[in-house]
Amino acid sequence: MSKKILTTPIQNEELESLAIGDIIYLNGYLVSSRDDVHQRLIKQHKQLPVDLAGKAIFHAGPIMQEIAGQPGRYRVISIGPTTSMRMEKYEKEFIAQTGLKLMVGKGGMGQDTAAGCREYKAIHAVFPGGCAVLAANSVEEVEAVEWLDLGMPEAMWVMRVKEFGPLIVSIDTRGNNLFENNKKAFNLKKEAIVEEICRHVDYLE
Repeated sequence: MSKKILTTPIQNEELESLAIGDIIYLNGYLVSSRDDVHQRLIKQHKQLPVDLAGKAIFHAGPIMQEIAGQPGRYRVISIGPTTSMRMEKYEKEFIAQTGLKLMVGKGGMGQDTAAGCREYKAIHAVFPGGCAVLAANSVEEVEAVEWLDLGMPEAMWVMRVKEFGPLIVSIDTRGNNLFENNKKAFNLKKEAIVEEICRHVDYLE
């Protein structure tokens, strides 16, 4: 089976062929965008300094190191995913306003983001936790940093990546949600197991 690689700018047709559970990789531009970036756009109505149309964002707070002798130039030391659900209340509108096509983070997202992915043809994918150095190794170059006044973790780091991944599709363009589906399946199994355990357990009174 060939490796599925998305390249920015990502086209709707590429995303529509993907389904939850698929494993993909990313070439091109990946821009870190987490809590403060979302709030500046949605709550404070500030224009983003980076055009995200057709691009990918990473819910992440990287550790960067300025390159010796090159002021304003950085390399990535570590960049692990942040919990995506923190952006849930902003993400649908964020997708609508920016035209981004891929969100990457840790854990799943909710029904509003799923609705945004369905309406605007975008996807959410999960990067494995605990692999921050692996992620850093996929970054070919840090091309720019914007809103550094927010601090290193919250700034917008514009990175060019090569085969960034593996990424597991957790919400597809049809609004299917891998994490929500799994929760339902696990709960159905849990109810039967708990019922069976209770038949064999005697409680102290």
